[in-house]
Amino acid sequence: MSGPIRRVAHFSVQEARMLDLDADAFEALVVAELDLLPDEMVDGLDNVVFVVEDRPENGTLDTLGLYEGVALTERGDYGFGELPDRIVLFREPLLSICADDAELRAEIHTTLVHEIGHFYGIDDERLHELGWA
Repeated sequence: MSGPIRRVAHFSVQEARMLDLDADAFEALVVAELDLLPDEMVDGLDNVVFVVEDRPENGTLDTLGLYEGVALTERGDYGFGELPDRIVLFREPLLSICADDAELRAEIHTTLVHEIGHFYGIDDERLHELGWA
């Protein structure tokens, strides 16, 4: 079995615009969007936590989300004593690319689907083909 992987959803920031939404309100939007995802997508998630952080460690605004863990397709004996995989959404980068709440909800939705796709072992190329990258 291979070790943990880090996969990242990127977006090139063109303009310095940013919606104003505090951490609690942003997290509430993430939870609302998670609740809207199809049961078939979320029911298979095992040992995964969803986290909201302001920015990635490198401080960039071009990383919207991150999956840290071992994809389902790469797991052997997994889950006994393992720390949970993490799906992280970055608040400031997402806010920086959205002009309004509707656009923000759509970007959160797309980022969640993208990172959950990595959990299921779907790579960036296939996610792009499916319209989720």
